[in-house]
Amino acid sequence: MLTRPLGRSGLTVPLLGLGTVKFGRTAKVSYPRPYVLPSDEEVADLLALAKRFGVSLLDTAPAYGNSEQRIGEAIAGERSDWLLCSKAGEEFDGARSRYNFNEDHILRSVARSLRRLRTDYLDILLLHADGRDVDRIAAAGAFRALRRLQGDGMVRAVGFSAKGEPDGRAALPRADVLMCAANVPNRSQVDLIECAAREGVGVMVKKPLASGHCPNPRSLADLAARRGVSCIVVGTINADHLAANALALDGVGEPA
Repeated sequence: MLTRPLGRSGLTVPLLGLGTVKFGRTAKVSYPRPYVLPSDEEVADLLALAKRFGVSLLDTAPAYGNSEQRIGEAIAGERSDWLLCSKAGEEFDGARSRYNFNEDHILRSVARSLRRLRTDYLDILLLHADGRDVDRIAAAGAFRALRRLQGDGMVRAVGFSAKGEPDGRAALPRADVLMCAANVPNRSQVDLIECAAREGVGVMVKKPLASGHCPNPRSLADLAARRGVSCIVVGTINADHLAANALALDGVGEPA
């Protein structure tokens, strides 16, 4: 699997990352078909396959049910083999999401994530945004918490998972990493990706297959060819889909 620098963060990431919402949550998701949470054995097998393909970045969040805890159990003793990206700011109670960007809440959330993941640091921490004005998020102390955690060595790179182009663009000066949506039917954040590249901010693409609504892995190569894209995160619990996604990016070179 090709690796790329994650902007100016100092991290190098695989071109394909594995999203893990389906490890721990089935309610209030946007996938076209229902699914059953995988067994512990199925999670372990999927992660073993990911490792064989060089898909070493796992993307999770407190809002993904017990995804963090299941990852921590599955990779126990193998932490150095993985890049862990989690988030803070969103909590999901099984029925709805609630958001809290208070500095103390962010610090407590990350401490909980570290316990669940059985690690003493995160490679990447993103604010799980809800689309509100970024200045309001900053005023609550969220970005201050990120830099504090980074300064204490608990997080290597910090950033922002955007709801749309406006909040993503506003977050760029405060971020090492930006996660934004891009796929065949949704090109609204393409300019944002290019802007991030100019600013030296690493870009992680989410929803590249439109949450399963456009499940053509060949489209991943088009995203990979875009300047500024460091990692394309695809969520799946299907081994065949994971293999197809990895093979679709096999041989992809650097953007022109």
